[in-house]
Amino acid sequence: MPGVEDVKTFDIVFEGKARSSGKMRCDVDVEFVTTKEKFSVATDEGAIHGGDNSAPPPLALFTGALTACLMTQIRAFAKRLQIPVANVEIFASLRWRAEQTGNQPYVGEPVGFDLDIDIDSEASLDEIKQLLDAARKGCFLEATLGQTNEISHRLRVGGEWIDL
Repeated sequence: MPGVEDVKTFDIVFEGKARSSGKMRCDVDVEFVTTKEKFSVATDEGAIHGGDNSAPPPLALFTGALTACLMTQIRAFAKRLQIPVANVEIFASLRWRAEQTGNQPYVGEPVGFDLDIDIDSEASLDEIKQLLDAARKGCFLEATLGQTNEISHRLRVGGEWIDL
């Protein structure tokens, strides 16, 4: 049909395999299945949580990933929308709360995620808002945090996987 834009869909799939390699250290192999790119990352905890502080804690990587995801989309969509951007800075404050009874394992819950965005541009406020709206929608991490998600878990028992 004339005048109707092509709508494209594409899948973004990542897989990770983590293994323990120290007191609290985790070494993780990650594959961006869509492009066959592979990466290795590590996490650890500080001494207060029983680790050796040999790598960033998981929440540091989460904070960096969310911040970088949004910044990447701002820069990518600025080009696509032809909005001039000289520089971008984002300050993120991600907060959780943990509750522990006695010596039982604690239970964590999110409190809030705030992102302060400074875009150096000669574009109008409306154009910057349009850019930021597009970037927020295109950032897979922000899209994930903005909705309720179901996370499934399976446990290997013997040679079989059981759903938890």
